[in-house]
Amino acid sequence: MTETMFPPQPMESSLTRRLRFLGFDPWLLLLVAVMITFGLVMVYSASWDVSWRLFQDPNALFHRQVTNLAVGLAAMGVAAFIPLRLLRKYALHLIVICILALMAVLVVNAGGGPRRSFLGGSVQPSELAKLALIVYLAVWMESKGERLIEWGYGFLPLMVIIGIIGGLIMMQPDLSAVLTVAAVALGMFFLAGARPSQYALVSLGSGVVGYILVWLTSTGRQRWHDYLAGLVDIEEASYHVQHSLQAFYSGGVIGRGLGASREKFGFLPAPHTDSIFAIIGEELGLIGALLVLSLFFLLLWRGFRSSLQSPERLGMLLGTGVTFWITVEAMV
Repeated sequence: MTETMFPPQPMESSLTRRLRFLGFDPWLLLLVAVMITFGLVMVYSASWDVSWRLFQDPNALFHRQVTNLAVGLAAMGVAAFIPLRLLRKYALHLIVICILALMAVLVVNAGGGPRRSFLGGSVQPSELAKLALIVYLAVWMESKGERLIEWGYGFLPLMVIIGIIGGLIMMQPDLSAVLTVAAVALGMFFLAGARPSQYALVSLGSGVVGYILVWLTSTGRQRWHDYLAGLVDIEEASYHVQHSLQAFYSGGVIGRGLGASREKFGFLPAPHTDSIFAIIGEELGLIGALLVLSLFFLLLWRGFRSSLQSPERLGMLLGTGVTFWITVEAMV
């Protein structure tokens, strides 16, 4: 009778219990660890040829990735213990600094050079602005409370905020960053309790604005043209698209084998960054590509699950915003 009333509970390791006590999701951390490990393996596989051609060292780009990972893990460790009250206090300062940085990068590089970064590409204000916007919107939405759904109190100010950040990024221009900013902001607005009519209007308006922005830039028009042409005839697609598809075709279902890509040898541009998914498809096949997509969907699900369990509304909005950011960035 005792066993019926009190069925045995699954045992948890001491580490798992400690992580839960500290507020961490052990399964989410495990998922992130798996994705990091897989990413490092694929970066090494995809980068050693281009690394040799650029630096005469097959490990140079991999070492840079490991360094970036160490910095990112350190930043994660610090951010995990920042009190929410500090974010509430300094969210406005953070977004103002990022707006000034977005304006400064346009002025500093007004002579025709790259307009996205400082210090030779090592500092990109648009990337910092994405995180700053998530923090600011989370604090702002929390402060609005139930009035967030009011058109004049929540909806219109949100459109102004997105317009300012998105407009400055578009002037660089960086269309993918604008799309990411808009998608993340709208996702947070939806989870914060937006009315269906508001969300439908915003989605429609964003689609129209996005279409206009694509046609305002030569890069956007060219990419759209290449995409449509590639659907009709692969030989009419851009060089990048052609070789990306060739990588997937040659990979088949199970792939050519880890490290056995041919397209990374001077054919695909940036095989370790922009084209790495094509390299995964070539080396690990359709199975490997689906595995990567599955990992990101698991990250989206687990990130949302953990965020929605947050005892504070601000924590929920921050968690879902960052989860949106990571997954949207990967898809774009």
